Amino acid sequence: MRFIYTLPLFLISGTGLFAHAMSESDKQQILNSGLVQYLWLGAKHMITGYDHLLFLFGVIFFLTNFRDILKFVTAFTMGHSITLILATFIEIKANYYLIDAVIALTVIYKGFDNIGGFNKYLQMKSPNLLGAVFLFGLIHGFGLSSRLQQLPLGKDGLLEKIIAFNIGVELGQVSALIVLLGLLAIWRKRDSFQKFSNAANWSLMTVGTLLFLMQLHGYQHNAYPEDFEFNKDGHLHHHEDLNEETK
Repeated sequence: MRFIYTLPLFLISGTGLFAHAMSESDKQQILNSGLVQYLWLGAKHMITGYDHLLFLFGVIFFLTNFRDILKFVTAFTMGHSITLILATFIEIKANYYLIDAVIALTVIYKGFDNIGGFNKYLQMKSPNLLGAVFLFGLIHGFGLSSRLQQLPLGKDGLLEKIIAFNIGVELGQVSALIVLLGLLAIWRKRDSFQKFSNAANWSLMTVGTLLFLMQLHGYQHNAYPEDFEFNKDGHLHHHEDLNEETK
């Protein structure tokens, strides 16, 4: 895993961003807030959740029929609603960097599926997409739950708070989908869509891979913080040794 250290310095300094964890301001605001604030946080988290949006972008990339869009989005919504509500209520916890790493893999999967990768490179039929979207929805919901559990939820009205957050997530998802579908509808009318659709999905896989590496780095930073501490004394001694050698 030491290869992770070769990632650019900005990844090292911004590991909290890559897990898009709940900010301290969000935690403070929620202390004396009602259900509306939880609803707003849910919508905000989905809209700023680049990994969720990338996956949804991959899912709807080639969908033009409204029924198909509704079918797949419903499967994803059911999946993430189940784990978001149950995992938070039962207090099932996991390291959010690792959950986000798995979510990044779902982005890679969808890009790979969109380029016909299973048939081209693995000589096999693509797995059932509706089932895969539902399964990945469960994973994304667990990621959302890991964020929600960072808040001081308390025990009073816990289920109502979780449901309000989940409704906010759905509202944020609908808002994001309207934008994504609009952009895709405009792009499909241009010749460049057919020309660059393959490249767009390769880019989706590339970004998913970068997100995966970022989350692994964040996990290392979180799980082994001593590996990232700057040893000032050792650094100075190293330079003193170099100076002695050059005399």
